[in-house]
Amino acid sequence: MPASTREAIRVAVLADSDTRWKWGALTARRITTATAEPTGFVLRGRATPTARQLAETGVSQAAPREVTGAEFLRAVRDAEARGEGYDVLVLALVGGTVRAVLQGLADLALERRPVIVTGYVGVVYEKLTDGLLLRHGADVVLANSRHDAERFRAVYEGVGAGADSVVEAALPFLGGAPHAPETGRDTLVFAAQPSVPATRAERAYVLRRLIGHARLHPGREVLLKLRSKPGEHTTHLEEFPFQKLVRELDPPDNFRLVYGHMGEVLDRTDLLVTVSSTAALEALHRRIPTAILTDLGVREALGNHHFVGSGLLTSFDRLDKGDVPAPDETWLARQGVASGGSYGEAFDAARERVAELLALPALPPISPYYTAETAPGYLPGILARHRLDVTAPEPRESGLRRVVREAARGAYRHGVQRVAPVIRRLGEL
Repeated sequence: MPASTREAIRVAVLADSDTRWKWGALTARRITTATAEPTGFVLRGRATPTARQLAETGVSQAAPREVTGAEFLRAVRDAEARGEGYDVLVLALVGGTVRAVLQGLADLALERRPVIVTGYVGVVYEKLTDGLLLRHGADVVLANSRHDAERFRAVYEGVGAGADSVVEAALPFLGGAPHAPETGRDTLVFAAQPSVPATRAERAYVLRRLIGHARLHPGREVLLKLRSKPGEHTTHLEEFPFQKLVRELDPPDNFRLVYGHMGEVLDRTDLLVTVSSTAALEALHRRIPTAILTDLGVREALGNHHFVGSGLLTSFDRLDKGDVPAPDETWLARQGVASGGSYGEAFDAARERVAELLALPALPPISPYYTAETAPGYLPGILARHRLDVTAPEPRESGLRRVVREAARGAYRHGVQRVAPVIRRLGEL
């Protein structure tokens, strides 16, 4: 029975980090007519978010269920067996995991499979081709802007794959009140990123310049907005947390580290500064003055090359002198910022595409670009890393086993975030 004939659309979101959970849950609401909250799942792994990180996203009252990939597929299979199968699945995952889940869903051979939607949580500035081809096979691949939609279609068409799945939309978390200056308030916010810049020297440089700016402007509040607290995980590993680097310095009273929901921080921001964070697009949407730093170069590794032509590229020297860049309106329009009031229509095409697919008597088979024929030396490794075997019996876990598993997971995380970087640095001596 076509899902469009049901009284309610059932939606599930599978994410692998806090930022992707935020993107996935908000996307699910914007592209479907579902009235109920999407059923949430987060993958157990290196970047599994804590309860605090999930709550900070502010996108759902109910915490998503932590699962392995195989457990997620079992949940999809069991829901269909109960007559409660999902109509739409939003895969808020890295490319390799998307490809593995696509394979797992195809192997389930469901009587009626869900419509599969995927995309990107922010600016796509690296691994464009590989990431897109790993996502090929989803029914809908969302592009966050006209610029991205054109690039995505060019990649798919360039390798002879179908590009009909690409649908132009926007980032689902843009919103908030337009910037309104307040008398007596002068707040600069630097939006930090876990891995940009990557080296200790570059991160220390940014921190010193922020503190120096605060000293030059004692009447300005300078906030360093951080994504996670020590020991927590994000989409990317953070080898040199700003929280530790700042201990070596003596910042003035008008410099502070802050956490929390980005939208709430932007409510009191008068100048947003970053290297390449997606927070820049959130700020631009609200017409908050925004600056993209060039101090460390304009490089693909930093992601700030994405902002070439934006009019936003500047340096700390210029910011120290009071210069604030002005955005190029043509660039903004191509980047899906939609600050002129068209944001409400940004998801119409995606909503219509999903509705069309839900109305079909049957969905076509999942047909990814990467197969045993097109990528025999690549695909097996992708699938093997995820081990999505739903036929294996699910172990019954005792309380002791659960405690041991959590302890082992904590030890693994400590090794990845703390021990491994030290070993790598020693190897460079």
